[in-house]
Amino acid sequence: MVPQMLLTTLFLAFSGIAEGVVVKRSPVTLPISRRVNLTSIHNLVRHDQNRAAALKLKASSRSRIGSRAVVNEPVDNQAVTYIASVGVGSPPTTFDLLVDTGSSNTWVGATQPFVKTSTSVQTPNQVSVTYGSGFFSGTEFTDTVTIAPGLVIPQQSIGVASTSSGFQGVDGIIGIGPTALTLGTLSPATNSLIPTVTDNLFANGIIDSNLIGISFEPTTTEEIVNGEISWGGTDSSKFTGSISFIPVTTTFPSSEFWGINQSVRYGASTSILTTTAGIVDTGTTLVLLASDGLAKYRRATGAVLDNNTGLLRITSTQFNNLQSLFFTAGGTTFELTANAQLWPRTLNTDIGGVRNDIYLIVNDLGTPSGEGFDFVNGFAFLERFYSVFDTANDRVGFATTPFTTATTN
Repeated sequence: MVPQMLLTTLFLAFSGIAEGVVVKRSPVTLPISRRVNLTSIHNLVRHDQNRAAALKLKASSRSRIGSRAVVNEPVDNQAVTYIASVGVGSPPTTFDLLVDTGSSNTWVGATQPFVKTSTSVQTPNQVSVTYGSGFFSGTEFTDTVTIAPGLVIPQQSIGVASTSSGFQGVDGIIGIGPTALTLGTLSPATNSLIPTVTDNLFANGIIDSNLIGISFEPTTTEEIVNGEISWGGTDSSKFTGSISFIPVTTTFPSSEFWGINQSVRYGASTSILTTTAGIVDTGTTLVLLASDGLAKYRRATGAVLDNNTGLLRITSTQFNNLQSLFFTAGGTTFELTANAQLWPRTLNTDIGGVRNDIYLIVNDLGTPSGEGFDFVNGFAFLERFYSVFDTANDRVGFATTPFTTATTN
């Protein structure tokens, strides 16, 4: 954990900044790839709902050290993911890892085997994490992790999977959520926290600030390198205007994650959700709303449930009348345009849909509002806004980008 004096110093250093985060040297960036990864229809919706249920359960069970969140639903692949290529060992073996702000353990071995090198040290601990969309269990190692040239972490804790499910086509996860999410994932050291890769980059003086900036971009292709993580700062070429920061919510269980307080409005005056807590999550594809909020959205848009995909579907006439969704957080309103609410139409058949139909990326969280976890801003939202995850100051930032109002979909 970061010492309190250092936290205070960092807070004072940041408090006068109006145009985002400034660091002493340029942050190091890592390109990341957007990939459609499906094994059957309904994966997209079921994955996101299962994941949200597992995250809520994980947070609720935190008081029972060593307990594991289990969601009894069919396991399936993530429908759409962002992938980072990360090296482990010396010489490094390269693994394709899911970029996940909703978890904090980094692990490998789901597809490509882990290779021990001179820097690989096995610990006495076993490690396991359940995600709702899958799980892994295995052994903890410490090893050299190479994220990018200039970003080499010695003795980073990693999990090496002996068993995993739900991760076909990828090798594991690079976890960049809050450090506290690692509590209870080790055994027998159940009371131990595992510093994340961002924590260790900062602790080793490799980056100047304990934060990351993430740029996603909407696309109509199945796989493309169009994302970027900036370690230790932000990339001003990826956003427009200034970054608006929102404190991490104190409302449980969203407070366990990159959670924020937010209200959602459709058009000029239709309230979808009054100010409530939810999370920002790169591991979720869609924008999920509490069931009562989604019912209001369906009435406002006229959308119907499509049985082939699990998504909401609208007609061309309804699309022409579709209004923006407005997300207000931290005193700033972020507009998700009508186009940004659409699943990319060129990818309809990838999710079991009809080629020319119009599907929406807003869907059902599966639980009512008022439970402290009432929405998930997945990367369908984050592809329209630059995001910052600031561990040092316990806050999330958003900024507009050239793609905020794009008509990509």
